[in-house]
Amino acid sequence: MISYPSRHCAVELQALPSRIGQVRRIVSAQLRYWHLDPLIDRAALGVTELLTNVHQHARPDKTCTVEIELLLDRLTVSVHDHDPRLPVVADAEALATCGRGLAMVAALSESWGVRPEGESGKVVWFSLPTPGAAPSTAARPPRRVTVEQPVRRLAAVGPPVDLRRPERAPARSAVAG
Repeated sequence: MISYPSRHCAVELQALPSRIGQVRRIVSAQLRYWHLDPLIDRAALGVTELLTNVHQHARPDKTCTVEIELLLDRLTVSVHDHDPRLPVVADAEALATCGRGLAMVAALSESWGVRPEGESGKVVWFSLPTPGAAPSTAARPPRRVTVEQPVRRLAAVGPPVDLRRPERAPARSAVAG
């Protein structure tokens, strides 16, 4: 079921990998319809991470509802599932291939959170400022500062090439014969 009253859109689904891509496309299309194109990438990435968490962790089922709502100068994306267990933000190892979803949501959003819904589940949400909205100074966890390591030079494989003077390549034809 998809509903489109004014600035609200809700989609109920099973959080399966094939459906996650469909919901990402629905969110993108709705944001284009609302003329919020600059938010598409961050909203699509955030909803993908939240739905992936439902797919991987939610019990007893994978049924969930994705809602996007535009109020004043904030877009809020939320996912409601039936698992009352609250998510835990983990410190993932540098090369880990999982465990970064909520950290990514925190990094791409202005704010995010979890709201328990009693025994019927929880809602995980994030908000994005709309284009032209004044940046918020809301409390956010500090971002990690990364120290860049100097780049190591690779060993030379052949003679140096003068890029100011291109070499001539032999002419080739795409026509057989």
